[in-house]
Amino acid sequence: MLNFNTTIPTHLAGYRLDKALTELFPDFSRARLQQWIHDGQILVNSASWRGKDKVQGGEQVQIAVHLAEEVPWQPQHLPLDLLYEDEEVLVVNKSAGVVVHPGAGNLDNTLVNALLHHAPELAQLPRAGVIHRLDKDTSGILVVARSLIAHNHLTEQLQARQFARVYQTIVTGVLVSGGTIDAPIGRHPTQRTKMAVVKGGRPAITHYRILQRYRNHTHLRVQLETGRTHQIRVHLAHQHYPILGDPVYGGRLHIPKASHQEFIKTLQNFQRQALHAEKLGFLHPNTSQWMEWSAPVPEDMQNLLASLAQDRIENGE
Repeated sequence: MLNFNTTIPTHLAGYRLDKALTELFPDFSRARLQQWIHDGQILVNSASWRGKDKVQGGEQVQIAVHLAEEVPWQPQHLPLDLLYEDEEVLVVNKSAGVVVHPGAGNLDNTLVNALLHHAPELAQLPRAGVIHRLDKDTSGILVVARSLIAHNHLTEQLQARQFARVYQTIVTGVLVSGGTIDAPIGRHPTQRTKMAVVKGGRPAITHYRILQRYRNHTHLRVQLETGRTHQIRVHLAHQHYPILGDPVYGGRLHIPKASHQEFIKTLQNFQRQALHAEKLGFLHPNTSQWMEWSAPVPEDMQNLLASLAQDRIENGE
């Protein structure tokens, strides 16, 4: 239940009710406020008004909203690696192989099922409060809002490119230097389950720098300026440096010459994209304080990096 009481200030005289409320309650979208007006959950001078009715200033407004469940998914008692939690947000370190939202082929045992068990109030929020998702086989940090106000604040920050999102990845090929990829991303023109760099796509910007070079691979740190679907995977593949193990954009496996059998087996057995969301930062929706978290590279990627380093030593590089 959300309860707000306020008075329409005189400087909003002449505004439509829905527009005036958008000015007064910027944490809520105009569409959401219009729906609440339509449902009679917003009263003006103890009466129901229409969104288009004009205010004069001085009206008493009461918002009493019963939040309905917005998600049909069920809570499940599943492992949940929480890096931080308070009344407004949850910061989660997701393991590779875990699906974020239930869907076709993954109706349960997802991150959202676990979140709903830990925080049942998430059922009242769009997408169970998840602000930005990670692909199933990408590990690392994501944030979940626990209230509608927090959800709106965090979504606005994300859209304004104010989040700090840093990843580590291992790509096929040896890069000479770091750089920036500025190329629009949209649906692949013929393979509709894939994304691609396409003319007329949505703006997408990815920054990257080299952490370590190997014989035929490069370890990168990547920072997202925008957040398009599969952005890092698509951008790096577009530059002809696909992420190692990526089953969609990675192409065929490249094995360096004179590789030992054990190293070949390590490359062949790495069956996910080598991509980890290492760091996440944002302004806390309640305190406006900058907060930041890090999660170490998971064991499977650490082992892969160790094998790459050993292969380089064994081949005299």
